[in-house]
Amino acid sequence: MILDKIAQLLEEVKNLSAQNAEEIEALRLKYLSKKGEITALMADFRNVPADQKKEVGMKINELKQTAQERISALKEQFETADGEADGMDLTRTPYPIKLGTRHPLTIVKNEIIDIFSRMGFVLADGPEVEDDLHVFTKMNFAADHPARDMQDTFFVEQNADDVTKNMVLRSHTSSVQARVMETSQPPIRIICPGRVYRNEAITARAHCFFHQVEGLYIDKNVSFTDLKQVLLSFAREMFGTDTKIRLRPSYFPFTEPSAEMDISCHICGGKGCGFCKHTGWVEILGCGMVDPNVLEQCGIDSKVYSGYAFGMGVERITNLKYQVSDLRMFSENDTRFLKEFESAK
Repeated sequence: MILDKIAQLLEEVKNLSAQNAEEIEALRLKYLSKKGEITALMADFRNVPADQKKEVGMKINELKQTAQERISALKEQFETADGEADGMDLTRTPYPIKLGTRHPLTIVKNEIIDIFSRMGFVLADGPEVEDDLHVFTKMNFAADHPARDMQDTFFVEQNADDVTKNMVLRSHTSSVQARVMETSQPPIRIICPGRVYRNEAITARAHCFFHQVEGLYIDKNVSFTDLKQVLLSFAREMFGTDTKIRLRPSYFPFTEPSAEMDISCHICGGKGCGFCKHTGWVEILGCGMVDPNVLEQCGIDSKVYSGYAFGMGVERITNLKYQVSDLRMFSENDTRFLKEFESAK
């Protein structure tokens, strides 16, 4: 009878013993392998009368669990004894410990900072939780500008009496520029790297947080030609000496005139490919001359001084440099992805 067979095997597995790893493996094969005795019992289960299936099924499960626990205990006992005999601590972290590497965004951000630092730009930083005054008002955003709406900006605190006191997660690092301009006098030449936030759906091409690097230069007689030369030098440092740039007219509230800058596709050499959508050009940043209203808002005389500003997404530059197709990979911390950058600077 099957119940008698189960009782016999249960008594056997409770008293299992072994002297080495080979004997433990033999016991595992005897009782738990696909051709083992417990598997054979399960095969016979279909012949059990319906009124006994519940009882027999419970007994087989108990037998299997007992066998697994007993064999695991023998393995643990043997490994512990073997480790003590060899003077090894099996709980110790494996050596040598694998060293980490810089995140690809950090690698590219540092490279951008290094390029502009050699041009005389200095680092500037500011809070990620900012007030409306520095994020929008001093950057010449109109009171009814769409960027102030909930669909674009994360508002932290609302104050109906004074809109300038509304706290937001900064949507660009231009707020750092505003703080520097209101506390410093020209000449000003700064670079502002940092994380920013926008209320957007997370997809392969967009995220609710990302990283920017913005630059600002204010002095007497600053021209658009100065801006173009700086950006051309940056593009060639970052993507190669053969890189070409083009500037297309655009609109930003804080610059006038404004432009978007494209670089010649470094993958196809400007001939046209799938990456550049067969145009030979790839957009990398926005730029322009600082609007006089911004200078006046920050306490700088726009009749004496002029300046330019530019801003780029670090993820965008990293995509171009390493051809990463999905922005979400930068924030998922998949070690398989991150290990691909071990040889990077």
